[in-house]
Amino acid sequence: MKYICNVCGWVYDEAEGCEALGIAPGTKFADLPADFACELCGAGKDDFSAE
Repeated sequence: MKYICNVCGWVYDEAEGCEALGIAPGTKFADLPADFACELCGAGKDDFSAE
């Protein structure tokens, strides 16, 4: 699944993870730490929606 930041439009793709943030491919959005923040704007998990 993919989740989009409602603030800036950056997309977190569970299949790809996020190498820049140290998140392994296959990491589910629900399993991200509570302090996860958007790579581009710093918005929190609550600011993301399923795409």
